[in-house]
Amino acid sequence: MTLGRLNHIGVATPSIARSIETYRLLLCATAIGEPFDLPAQGVKVCFIDAPNTQIELIEPFDDTSPIAGFLRKNPAGGQHHVCFEVPDIATAVADLSAKGATVLGEPRIGAHGTPIVFVHPRDFGGLLVELMEAPVAGRHPR
Repeated sequence: MTLGRLNHIGVATPSIARSIETYRLLLCATAIGEPFDLPAQGVKVCFIDAPNTQIELIEPFDDTSPIAGFLRKNPAGGQHHVCFEVPDIATAVADLSAKGATVLGEPRIGAHGTPIVFVHPRDFGGLLVELMEAPVAGRHPR
């Protein structure tokens, strides 16, 4: 497995609309995507582009969402995960598993339309890490 670039930082929020306004007002963010539902993941998502990465705003789709659980513990929201690109998700999963890391579930399609997996926070000192198969060259992720 080869670690790729930081693709995004996931930020849980009780309200994407309010978070967009905060990023717009306080950080003068202008490259803000349209929020969209990702029901298979139980979330609503919106990407804010920064010059070197993206911020992924994540709002629970409903009370069964994993993000709803995160917000019960952190009502104001906060950093949820960091996402790194990898060339091949299957290779990454096999390599991490062989090294004793706990991969959470099977690869599934994430918000950028490419396969993703999460690695348990205990393997990274309390940080939830998402690995995302790098988008195909020339194809712009959401």
